Amino acid sequence: MELNGHKIIIVGAGIGGLAAALCLHARGADVTVLEQAETITEVGAGLQITPNGVAVLRALNLENALAATSVRAQAVVLREHGSGDEVLRLDLARLAADQPYYFVHRADLIDLLALAVRQAGVQVRLLQKVDRVVQASGPDGDAQVFLADGAVLHADLVVGADGLHSRARVALNHGGAPFFTGQVAWRAVVPNSLTQATQVTDAAEAQVFMGPGRHLVCYPLRRGSMINLVAVTERAAWAEEGWHHTDDPANLRAAFAGFGGQAGALLDQVDELRVWGLFRHPVAACWHKGGVVLLGDAAHPTLPFMAQGANMALEDAWVLADSLARHGMGEAGLAAYQARRRDRVVRVVEAANGNAWKYHLRPGPVRAAAHMALRLGGALAPGRMVHQFDWLYGHDVTA
Repeated sequence: MELNGHKIIIVGAGIGGLAAALCLHARGADVTVLEQAETITEVGAGLQITPNGVAVLRALNLENALAATSVRAQAVVLREHGSGDEVLRLDLARLAADQPYYFVHRADLIDLLALAVRQAGVQVRLLQKVDRVVQASGPDGDAQVFLADGAVLHADLVVGADGLHSRARVALNHGGAPFFTGQVAWRAVVPNSLTQATQVTDAAEAQVFMGPGRHLVCYPLRRGSMINLVAVTERAAWAEEGWHHTDDPANLRAAFAGFGGQAGALLDQVDELRVWGLFRHPVAACWHKGGVVLLGDAAHPTLPFMAQGANMALEDAWVLADSLARHGMGEAGLAAYQARRRDRVVRVVEAANGNAWKYHLRPGPVRAAAHMALRLGGALAPGRMVHQFDWLYGHDVTA
C-alpha cells in the first residue's frame, strides 16, 4: 500500500524532518517541509551516527555521501581525567562488517539530507513559523497548521519533527513538563592542531575523560581536521533549556581544571563555546491523533549520553513511512508506527538517563572498583564489552 496522492506536511527541517521527507516521498506521498529559519542550516557540532542510524542512510542511498564527509570510528576509549590513562577500549572493529560507525559534523549531515530532499523534488518552504497545529475534527477532516503570518495549511497528515519545543507535541499532549537533571553541557569545535606528542585524534576514536562530577568527550570530524568537544558537569541550577547560549571559554576551563594531558590541551584551544542545561523529558504519552504524528525529539527527547538523538530520529523516519505504506494513512498505520517504536526509544532514553553517573564517580572505593571492573572486562572479554550494545547498534529498522 503506497502513499500516492496523500498530502503530508512536515514541521521542521532538522535531521528527522528531512529524513522523513525522503522516506515518505519515496513511498509516493506529496510532501511539504516547513522550516522557520531562512535557510536550511545547522551551526551545531559533532554527531555520532551509529550502525542503526547508518542503516537508514544506506537504505536512502546516502551512506557514501555520509562516509565522504565523516570519520569512520575505530574505537571508544574511556580514560582517567587527570592522567589520561586508558581504563577501557571498546574496539568498534569487532562490530559486523556492515555496521560502520561515523563521526560527522551536524551541519554536514543536514547538508547531505537537504541536498537529497531538493534533488527528490520535495517542496521546502522557509521562513514558515508555526503558531499551532490542530488535529482533524473528524475521520474525513484535515489536520491544520496555523502559521504566525495568519496562513492556514491543510494536510492528510502533519508530522511534528519540530524538536524539544514542538507545537505538534502540545497539540497531542498536556503536562509532562521537563525537569533539570542537575547537569550542564558545553559544546565546542576546535582545529586538530595539537602537536604529535599530544594529538588525541590521529586514531579515529572517541575519547571519554571521566572525572568527579564531570566528563569530557572528544572525537574527530571532517576527515580529522577538527575535533568535537562535549563537556558535561554537575550544577545546582539552570534557567533556560536549549544549547544556543554562548559562554566564556574561561568558565569551561575553570570547571575542568585538573583534566590533564590531551584533555587539558584541547580545552586550552577553545575560543568559541555554547552551553546548555540538560533537561529530562518524558516520552510522549500520545504520539498520534487526528492526522498529527510526532517524530524524533518531539516524541522522545533523550539525554546525549548514548549518542542516539539523531539515530532515533532516522529510525523513526523510516518506520513511520513503512508503517503508513503497510497499514494505511489512518489510525492503523499511525498506531503501528508507535507500537514499533515506543518500547525501543523508551529503552534508549532510560539507558541514556542512567549513563552519566558511570562517568562522574567521585574518588573512593566505588570509583576504584568500577574502573577496575572496566579494565578487567576490557582485558579478559573485549568482544563482550562491545557486543553488550548489539541490541542498539545491531537493530536495522530497514531489514
